[in-house]
Amino acid sequence: MSFSRFNLNPAVLEGIEAMGYTKPTPIQEQAIPVILEGRDLLACAQTGTGKTAAFMLPILSLLSAEEHDASSVNTLVIVPTRELAMQIDQQVEGFSYFAPVSSIAVYGGNDGSNWDRQRQALEHGAEIIVATPGRLMQHIQMGYVNLKGVQHLVLDEADRMLDMGFYDDIMAIIAYLPKQRQTLMFSATMPPNIRKLAKSILVEPVEINLAVSKPAENILQAVYHVGASQKLSLLASLLSKKEVVQSAIVFASTKAEVKSIESKLHKEGLSVAAMHSDLEQKQREEVMRNFRNRKVQVLVATDIVARGIDIEDIDLVVNYDVPSDPEDYVHRIGRTARAQSDGVAITFVSPDQRGKLHGIERFLGTKIFVINYNPNS
Repeated sequence: MSFSRFNLNPAVLEGIEAMGYTKPTPIQEQAIPVILEGRDLLACAQTGTGKTAAFMLPILSLLSAEEHDASSVNTLVIVPTRELAMQIDQQVEGFSYFAPVSSIAVYGGNDGSNWDRQRQALEHGAEIIVATPGRLMQHIQMGYVNLKGVQHLVLDEADRMLDMGFYDDIMAIIAYLPKQRQTLMFSATMPPNIRKLAKSILVEPVEINLAVSKPAENILQAVYHVGASQKLSLLASLLSKKEVVQSAIVFASTKAEVKSIESKLHKEGLSVAAMHSDLEQKQREEVMRNFRNRKVQVLVATDIVARGIDIEDIDLVVNYDVPSDPEDYVHRIGRTARAQSDGVAITFVSPDQRGKLHGIERFLGTKIFVINYNPNS
């Protein structure tokens, strides 16, 4: 199936071709026709399945084909993190390259010029706003944001936003929107609180559930049973094979651990950078830019980048410790094997973390391959 079968606007089809998209993913196949019909949508699909294109392509097509006020906000996309906001905004720019549609990402940070740029766009018009809830509420409370013309509301990674405590902000924002609108909710999981939110804001929605709560088949998963004191030397040994590992993400559970790992790997002579919540916005953008451009080989991160960051060609994901939640494990290792490529995901399991590993294996319905580790070899 090709994108041309969706009867998308020619300008959008041209953008799709320019972006190198050839065949729609399952979520795109199911969601695009529903959105073009104007129906509300509740979709369960995890990161990496092509969700952004699934909701942005039909919205861009509608915007390109219909008369609308270019000076007012037509589409509001609410996301949990600034990284995801920037990523979606970049994709909108690519898809709408041949279409007369403007967009802006609205997110937090300590850059005054960034605030001013966001304010100007909100005051004078950007047809698509991609925003984090907290920063958008700050602008709304200043009194210059007009959301009365919003025709499309998208909540992306809704489960993540609720986990981060954004429920009140989301409901406050929705109170400023017209009741007659199209609302689209995307979530990687479908717990009761997501069902409750959906029931309160969606009208007779179409439901799509891809049940992709398992890792991609082209991810080779393995574990090392290793003592906590041996993890760093094992990690350095794995990452030193640059002819095999050109790009890797190492996940740790705390920012203190992330900083420690970065420092020690740097002393080992590896090209490494850290991503955690203590970094200023400009620093975070620079880290991600350098990692994407392969100026940095290894990114050490907390779960802040486990969802919503779309970087292709990551050879290796290492769980420096075992995540408590099997869903977090799936999202972490889902950073590799993107875009039909292969990838490797390795988890270090210390004796006190074996219970967490068993929980993940029960969730996956399979045992994860064990690699024997001999620190003296």
